[in-house]
Amino acid sequence: MYFISFFSLILFVLVSVGFFTLLERSALGYIQCRKGPNNLGFLGILQPFSDGMKLFLKEQFFPINSNYLIYMVCPIFSMIQSLFLWVIFPYYWNCIDLNLGLLFFLCCSSLGVYSLMICGWSSNSVYSMLGCIRSISQAISYEVSLSLILLGFFLLMDSYGFVDFYYIQFSFWLMYMCIPLFFCWLSCCMAESNRTPFDFSEGESELVSGFNVEYGGGGFAFLFISEYASIIFISMITCLVFLGSDFLNLLFYIKLVFICFLFIWVRSTLPRFRYDKLMYLAWKCYLPFTLNYMFFFICVKSLCFYHFFLWSH
Repeated sequence: MYFISFFSLILFVLVSVGFFTLLERSALGYIQCRKGPNNLGFLGILQPFSDGMKLFLKEQFFPINSNYLIYMVCPIFSMIQSLFLWVIFPYYWNCIDLNLGLLFFLCCSSLGVYSLMICGWSSNSVYSMLGCIRSISQAISYEVSLSLILLGFFLLMDSYGFVDFYYIQFSFWLMYMCIPLFFCWLSCCMAESNRTPFDFSEGESELVSGFNVEYGGGGFAFLFISEYASIIFISMITCLVFLGSDFLNLLFYIKLVFICFLFIWVRSTLPRFRYDKLMYLAWKCYLPFTLNYMFFFICVKSLCFYHFFLWSH
């Protein structure tokens, strides 16, 4: 049953990636006052499957000077890493119950930077190398803030499991306790998943296509799936941590779709950030901000222990 539930989860994630691309293209079409995909099937609903078939059936080409084996394996590794993170989805039945879900999330999400780095290096292209260097510094910078935000909440809960957010937020969303931290988290998520306005590893205007400039066909499709699966996963973590974790309720998945739509909305609204401002934002703004919130959570936890000690005596 573990394998059946896990593979069904992976299947649903892959289908949701396809329909997420359809949502993105349709929403961008409406926002930019043009028509999105609307011909293939009812309201363009078969467009993701057509795009996937087109990518996987295209002829593969290999740069002569590339490191061939690593160049081929890296997109597959990237997709496996982004799908493997979904193990920590807080099931009640038929899947793995991770009591150390936070540590698993931090360890596996930090591996994502290696796929970008190896893709850029193995392609042996100046543009892809510049894109991978940018992505490394960006991911390392924003992982620190993401980790500190999560550590603060897990410190408050006295647990490392994501399931416990369900019990804590049964009648009170954690977003209400720290709204500024919620917006800081959203910004860090966009930077961590290389989305606009922080899409420096794929800067089309200056790097053609960034770290994946040499990829086409199936390799590009694997990188594409890994990026969008990571966005949906980050949206799920956002709903778990901040927006009430009643994952047995339909409202939870409506909130998840709204967070995904927020990524699209930001992409259609904001221009790309300047790179020095990105680094300034990470180290001079978000890092002190999250550290101060960390101290705040420690003080709240200490006061709770103090009052519990007084009450018990």
